[in-house]
Amino acid sequence: MEINLFRLCTGLKAIGYFMILLVAAIVSVSYYAVVVLTWGPELLRGGLHSVLAIVIIVLFHFLLIMLLWSYFMVVFRDPGSVPENWKPPTPEEILEAGSSLTSSENTAPEASTSIHSTDGQERRPEVGYCSRCQNAKPPRCHHCSVCQRCVLKMDHHCVWVVNCVGASNYKSFLLFLLYTFLETTMDTLVLLPHFINFFSEAKSHSTSPGNLAVVFVTFVLNLAFSLSLLCFVVMHVSLLSSNTTSVEVYEKRRSTRWKYDLGRKKNFEQVFGTKKALWFFPLLSKEDLDNIPALRGLEFPTLSDNEA
Repeated sequence: MEINLFRLCTGLKAIGYFMILLVAAIVSVSYYAVVVLTWGPELLRGGLHSVLAIVIIVLFHFLLIMLLWSYFMVVFRDPGSVPENWKPPTPEEILEAGSSLTSSENTAPEASTSIHSTDGQERRPEVGYCSRCQNAKPPRCHHCSVCQRCVLKMDHHCVWVVNCVGASNYKSFLLFLLYTFLETTMDTLVLLPHFINFFSEAKSHSTSPGNLAVVFVTFVLNLAFSLSLLCFVVMHVSLLSSNTTSVEVYEKRRSTRWKYDLGRKKNFEQVFGTKKALWFFPLLSKEDLDNIPALRGLEFPTLSDNEA
């Protein structure tokens, strides 16, 4: 009997649901350690202790709200699905719309016409075909073996959110990484004095063993996550600056100049939009969605062939 390895990949979904519970558990224990055990009681001391406690607790809740908001947007938002019976626009439609798509070695014969613009960029219909979905694939689209479907501008499948990260939720994912890193770093710093006093308090029995254990475990967990997330934040900032997804890294290394890299400003706008007021929120304005096709995951401007 043949084993379908792609079917086995769907088992990662079960791991993902466990990860959601793990996130909830870490958030809960961090809240209890920071707000209830350590800094909440400082509000009653008065003076600078109370002022510092207010600042820490307010900042903790702000980062927690932004973290959870971004997290649930990644979990519940469709990362980007290929429209049913999607076909690339014809050259005539591209000229009329003032935009076009890119091309690669998988381009279908009927989609090989390129359109060059005056700014040195081109957009050509780049059409692949997914044998499992039985559908054409837009540029930068990949089939996810876990979700069993094609995802627009797929970055990766994340077990922590039981979802793919793609064109529609990549911004939310980056904000989730950022706010989680800031939250865990803050938790580590504010719990550090209590961690340092852990052994002396345990020896003198000045604090209950249960509370000491909670503070100790919370500090270690937040420190570990903070250091791990720093690596992911740096990696994705690098990918964002060059307009590259995680699955495109190998392809980018083979090219002399990455065709989607239009400069840091335009690369950033293809993920975060142009509305500065919304950059730190997991939202995109309707104006940006209408004016920046890359945010919808179907069209991507590229460098001209001479520059690429």
